[in-house]
Amino acid sequence: MGVAGKWAAVGAAVGMLLGPMPAAAAPDPGSAMKLRELDTMLMVTALRCRFGPDGFQADYDRFTTSHIGMMNDAAKSLQADLARRYGAVGAARELDRISVKMANQYGQGHPWLDCADLKRVTNQLSLETEPAAMFAAADTLLADSPPANPALLAQR
Repeated sequence: MGVAGKWAAVGAAVGMLLGPMPAAAAPDPGSAMKLRELDTMLMVTALRCRFGPDGFQADYDRFTTSHIGMMNDAAKSLQADLARRYGAVGAARELDRISVKMANQYGQGHPWLDCADLKRVTNQLSLETEPAAMFAAADTLLADSPPANPALLAQR
């Protein structure tokens, strides 16, 4: 993807967060997992980018402070789902396995965003107040490739 296309995709992802969104859904296990992965991706990439000119640890810290309640609710939902499926001890092991897998994946960097892009997106996410927008952002940002049609995302 060329630089112009990448910037259009990043702009669409950020613009998507600002557009009108449907009412928030309860943190079902799938949504809870998305929020967990979004948080893990931002945490790991913030650490990866911390020594460069586009370090965004402060942006990530604002993100976590702004969304601690939502992330805690998602963690409880995820933990309850895993406990139903694996039992109490198995749930802890499964969550550790999932978390390590996510951290290892993003330790190699984001598949299509660089540190500057991630800094902008994280800053924007730290200002977001709508849970539905966070779920939509997770869908976009956790994809293996940029959106095929960024204009559609901007219209959401």
